[in-house]
Formats: sequence, C-alpha cells, structure tokens
Amino acid sequence: MKFTSEQRFDDGVIERGFILGEIPGILWTPAAASAPAPLILISPPPLGLSKMYPRLAGRARYYATEYGFAAATIELPGGGDRPGLAVLDQARAELRRVMEAGEPVGGELVDALVLPLVERAVPEWRTTLDALLALPEIGGPVGYEGGIISIGVRLATVEPRIAAAGLFAGSLVPPAMFEEAREVTIPLQVLLQWDDEGNDRQAALDLFDAFGSREKTLHANMGGHTGVPQFELDAGARFFARHLK
Repeated sequence: MKFTSEQRFDDGVIERGFILGEIPGILWTPAAASAPAPLILISPPPLGLSKMYPRLAGRARYYATEYGFAAATIELPGGGDRPGLAVLDQARAELRRVMEAGEPVGGELVDALVLPLVERAVPEWRTTLDALLALPEIGGPVGYEGGIISIGVRLATVEPRIAAAGLFAGSLVPPAMFEEAREVTIPLQVLLQWDDEGNDRQAALDLFDAFGSREKTLHANMGGHTGVPQFELDAGARFFARHLK
C-alpha cells in the first residue's frame, strides 16, 4: 500500500489517498486515537470515487468524529479512472436498450451486470483489508457497508474478519445470490427505499428473508433511490457501534 496524499480536516480526521497494486482508495482515520481503531469498509456504487466522494467522505468523517472508527473505500473494478471492463460495458449498454424499450430485465442480463463485478471486487476488498489491518492505527473488528448489495453478500460469506454489515437494497440481485444469502450469519442492517425507481422491492424483501443471520434488521423508508433520510446515517453508526466496540 502506497499513500499518495494526506489531508487533515478541522475536525481532526486524517484523509489519505492510497494505491494498492492497481487499486486506488481512500482511508480516513480519527485523530488522537488511544488504541487501534475499528474499521468500516465503505463500498461505493459503480459511479467512480470522484463523483461519490462527498457522500463517502461525509459518512467516513461522521464515523470517525462521533464513534472513533476508521473507514476506507476503494474504486471498484472498471470504475472511475480504472480501465474499463468490456463484459460490464456490454451488459450496461444492453440494460439501457432494454429500459428504453420498456422490456423486462431478465435474469441473464442481471447476471451479466452483477456477477462479473462481484467476482473481481470481492478479492480486491480482501486484499485491501489485508493491507489496512497491517497498519498500526487500525485494529479491527471490521464492518462493511453500502455499494452493490451482491458484493456485500459475497464478502460476508467468504471473509471471516467482517463482523457486521450494513447493506443497501438498491441494485439488481442475480438469482444465485439468494442461495449465498442463506450462508450469511453475521449481524445485518439492511436499508431499503420503498419507492426506489430502479429497484425490485419484492426481490429486496425476498433477499432479506433469505439471509441466514439470526440478527437482521430492515430499515424501510418512503422515497426514491436518493431520498435516504439523514437520520439513517446515525442509525447505521449505532449499529456498527454495537458490534465493533
């Protein structure tokens, strides 16, 4: 891991950009921590870190100042300035065509849109986690939140260092992920926008039902994809505080 930039904010939070192999990312750490901090992995949507930076940084700095958490994010494969992935570009072009034509989004297209990204992103998150936990200022335990829900499902099944996850129901879910969801046993908090124009509400509810976790909570709010209430930020932080401290 090579740090490429550093900025200290007025609230004491330190933000550092990094490169790990070909993976760019950002790490936020609280100031003057008396012990190594628990870590939250904040997975972005596939829109590029630069576009999503205000939202990601806002969450990370809140976690750091209010709860003493470190937080990190990485650019997803094919996102931002990273090289494009032909398989994803083709699937996204087909999705635009299908939506413009008013046709249903079939299971094969959902697989093509999501599974290649899951297969690439999850190993990168695990490699990033290796590097982050090697830093003296970070000690775990580890939480995961956000992004494409299928990435969170896969990561929760294969990565034993993740102790709790806050998942956002707002992306298409391949049928195979429902079986993987039954293997998830860590505490979960799932956020669902009831009127999300790009989400299949029933599929999101079915996925929540499929999770094997004994502790799982669904937060459903009225409104569209970008209308998440501000109070959900603190609700997510308190969820992580229960399980990471």
